[in-house]
Amino acid sequence: MNEPTKLLRGDERIDQLYSQDVKIIQSPTCFAFSLDAVLLADFVRPNHRHLLKTVDLCAGNGAVGLFLHNKLGGTFTEVEIQERLADMAARSIQLNQLDDRYRVLNMDIADVFNQVPKDSVDVVLCNPPYFPVTEKSQRNPNRYLAIARHEIKTNFMMVAKQMSGLLKMNGHGYLVHRPDRLTEIMTTLQEHRLVPKRLRFIYPKPGREANMMLIEVIKDGKPGGMKVVPPIIVNGDDGEYLPAVRKLLYGKE
Repeated sequence: MNEPTKLLRGDERIDQLYSQDVKIIQSPTCFAFSLDAVLLADFVRPNHRHLLKTVDLCAGNGAVGLFLHNKLGGTFTEVEIQERLADMAARSIQLNQLDDRYRVLNMDIADVFNQVPKDSVDVVLCNPPYFPVTEKSQRNPNRYLAIARHEIKTNFMMVAKQMSGLLKMNGHGYLVHRPDRLTEIMTTLQEHRLVPKRLRFIYPKPGREANMMLIEVIKDGKPGGMKVVPPIIVNGDDGEYLPAVRKLLYGKE
């Protein structure tokens, strides 16, 4: 048995984001990162300051934060409410030998200020649950996936509140979400002193409606000036990844 395999439990496996040379512990029955995590990490502006502080809210198995280990300097705090996912994140950090820069907090983001002081963070990331709670989501037999996808344990209002509370003035926040909630999201962000500055739409195929959006905000930023940057189209008509997406995943087109 080689050393990395010793970190696995049950049905877990090790996947790799080749473009960033990062290995992630995943479980098909529990949680596996998807393209939205890769797109969010790509959207983040580089910042190699040695004392930079980054917090990843709703971190899951830690994928987004780990994908940024070369793009952002300083330290990372991964906040995840589900114990098993937090444990997977901690072991992925160990797997990538990044223990000196990363820590995992297994807690509700509502309680994050017990561990991270207010107004102390430079960058906050969040890939939150996308969908409001419905009777169907509450009945989902896979509790891990239900919590990751639906606003069972948190909601966007809480995400915006905690992102704003953590960030220093002029700190940057990055989010991925669904375009059908754009109006609600923009209003909620601005109610929490988070000024949207950059927006990118993600399209599954040419000619289709956008199914994801990436948003960059600045806490207490100057009003206005938001840029809608060029979109990303994920797949061609043949269903294969287009070159730009292949490069994000594999480091080559």
